[in-house]
Amino acid sequence: MEDNVRKELDVLKTMVLNWKRSYLGFATPEGGDEYLAEEFSAEISEHISPFVMRLYACKYLTPDEVNDFMDVCYNEVEDLRQTLETIAAPSQKKGILVKFVEHTKEMWRR
Repeated sequence: MEDNVRKELDVLKTMVLNWKRSYLGFATPEGGDEYLAEEFSAEISEHISPFVMRLYACKYLTPDEVNDFMDVCYNEVEDLRQTLETIAAPSQKKGILVKFVEHTKEMWRR
């Protein structure tokens, strides 16, 4: 792979990481944010994949290089999905704990 092509892929990877960071900013502790990972995946499919396929069509990338790069991108989607689950999990536990504390307070008042 030529250096200029590698630089282009580095720029694309930086874009993907910036998008991921942006989507994480929309996550809520209440959960239900699975749609963020789906939108992130769609954004990669819509904007990154055609560019990478064009590099392949112009013979700047081999099929293996295309697969490797797209795997890196979609692995970021899976990482986002797992992070969203992690963000939601503590709040669900906290919700149970808050309910328990409220119930305990109510019992003490009686």
